[in-house]
Amino acid sequence: MPASPSPDADDHYRLTVPLLLTVALVGVFAFIQVYSVQSILPELQRDLNATVVEIGNAVGMTVLAVALISPFIGMLSDALGRKWLITVSVFTLAVPTALMTQVQSVHGLLVLRFLQGLAVPGVSVVAIAYIGEEFRGAAMVRLVTGYVTGSVLGGFLGRFLMGHLTEFMAWRTAFGAMTAINLVGAWLVWRGLPPSRHFVANVRIADNLASLGRLLRNPALQVACALGFTVLFALVGLFTFVNLHLAAAPYRFSPGDLANIFSVYLLGVVITPLAGQVIPRIGSRRTVLAAVAVSALGVLGSLAAPVWAIVAALAVTACGVFVTQSATMSFIAHRVTSGRSLASGLYYGAYYCGGFAGAWGCGIAYTLGGWPGTVATLCAVQAVGWLIAWRFMPGPAPSPVASGAPRPGSSTDR
Repeated sequence: MPASPSPDADDHYRLTVPLLLTVALVGVFAFIQVYSVQSILPELQRDLNATVVEIGNAVGMTVLAVALISPFIGMLSDALGRKWLITVSVFTLAVPTALMTQVQSVHGLLVLRFLQGLAVPGVSVVAIAYIGEEFRGAAMVRLVTGYVTGSVLGGFLGRFLMGHLTEFMAWRTAFGAMTAINLVGAWLVWRGLPPSRHFVANVRIADNLASLGRLLRNPALQVACALGFTVLFALVGLFTFVNLHLAAAPYRFSPGDLANIFSVYLLGVVITPLAGQVIPRIGSRRTVLAAVAVSALGVLGSLAAPVWAIVAALAVTACGVFVTQSATMSFIAHRVTSGRSLASGLYYGAYYCGGFAGAWGCGIAYTLGGWPGTVATLCAVQAVGWLIAWRFMPGPAPSPVASGAPRPGSSTDR
């Protein structure tokens, strides 16, 4: 094992570049499989003789599994630990991915996609709890945004690699290549992630249930969960069915063309770290209100006919969603000080329920109203998300002069 980063005076890890890169890789390997099928949905629909709603659920079943298992993974991690669960989960993602090389029906595909989703919370839920325990202050915010940046990059790479691999080989063979990537990822995460120092096991079921009750009554977590539902609804609905829109006349995009569309995700790799610098200064509420409004404008822009305008609209929407996610996760990390893994699990449960609802609801909207009907549905849900943040997310604390609040320039609505 490599040497662990040196601790600070409080025995929390100091932020280093290798550590930031490792945390980003955790995000990459957590999400490289989650949305990988989006760029080949038209191929899968044709080869497996699936309906629009069925093929949309190739994405929806994965996020549904994440939603269902996330709270339980939170409890498991609070009892048993962090690093080992993250590593095992990255490895486990490779198993159903390997089985996809043999799938023959859309129902078999949906089952395996569901199994993939069961492994994801072991990374996504536990990583946020790990960061919240082992780091403090600006280092924690930068690592959260680093993790989100990695998850953005992983989401892009999954779609990009699957689309381009399918240009040169059968999609079943391409899933074999994706399996190898996850196996390498498990080894890299195990080698690079330092051990927990501040984890305290909680194996008492009664304590976990009491913590669950407290968290369910936590107003900050309630707001974050409701907002998270709308965020992933928009992202999954948009980036799932825009593929069918662009694969149809007059565009007729190939899998490689659709994979290239997801290059807009790379903007998130730039925007998300910048958000990590801005969020502590202006607070989560202001960040979310601005980001949701921007992403909604992007969704509306996708109604334009030229391809360049659609791509620009997707880029705007993606940036808004990524910033919203970073602000919401930082908000949870600051507002929830106990039962962090369970809190992350509850948040991701709501977040991914939104993703499943987006895949299912927008599938119906696309069937009934085509792309305009899908856009109308997405905008309605984003409006709800904006209203949630505006009405229920706390604003900045009073000034230090009036109340003895934190020093000027700091923000407590994170």
